[in-house]
Amino acid sequence: MANLPDDLNVRLSNAVKSFWKKRKEQELRQRRNGRHDQGTRSAVTGGAQMDGFIEIIKDLIVSAGVSEGNIFYDTAIDLPGYYRPTKEWDLLAILPEGALVAIEAKSQVGPSFGNNFNNRIEEAMGSALDFWTAYREGVYKKSIHPWLGYVFLLEDCTRSTSPVKVNESHFEVLPEFKSASYADRYKIFCKKLIFERQYSSAAFLMSSQEGGLEGIYIEPEPDINFEQFARSLVAYVGAFVK
Repeated sequence: MANLPDDLNVRLSNAVKSFWKKRKEQELRQRRNGRHDQGTRSAVTGGAQMDGFIEIIKDLIVSAGVSEGNIFYDTAIDLPGYYRPTKEWDLLAILPEGALVAIEAKSQVGPSFGNNFNNRIEEAMGSALDFWTAYREGVYKKSIHPWLGYVFLLEDCTRSTSPVKVNESHFEVLPEFKSASYADRYKIFCKKLIFERQYSSAAFLMSSQEGGLEGIYIEPEPDINFEQFARSLVAYVGAFVK
């Protein structure tokens, strides 16, 4: 099995820095062009903010022995679904013996944490349901059990880390959600994604706008940090590379 790079933390820091830099550049570009979206959506519709993380994941797969020709992250990133014709992932790797890796890399920056939180949860769960149902139905032909990965970067700020009141109009919410911040909710979500085997592994990172431009980030939960994610991925890939 390939070892993780010694400079993984440095590369993560650079990916965080790239995220915030690209986000700021895209927002300024849209403002100059007179197409400033409502709220902070302009920084989302530009895309490409998570490219630094995708580059790290691509290099991890290559270091495990996979040819770059079998890794897709700019084009040909679609897989057929069950409830819809296709879904585009952020990275795909087609491995020997029909093994398959699919990666989703997402982020959220304020101020609209409430609505966007629900959208991100529904998006990730919908993608997983569609993927695994298609797999069950043999859509991916003779593929052995695939490896599905989820990487999420959340803005570290007062609104994301403050307790959030929940409505309990008819029934009580689960105890772990009472007074949980949006950061807590994402931590819970990522852990449950793995526990329920919706994703093979997940990584959750947080970074403030100011510190992020310097590459500063935190990983608040050790069992959903990027190193654990990387080790799981490399172990899976290494099992199919001679």
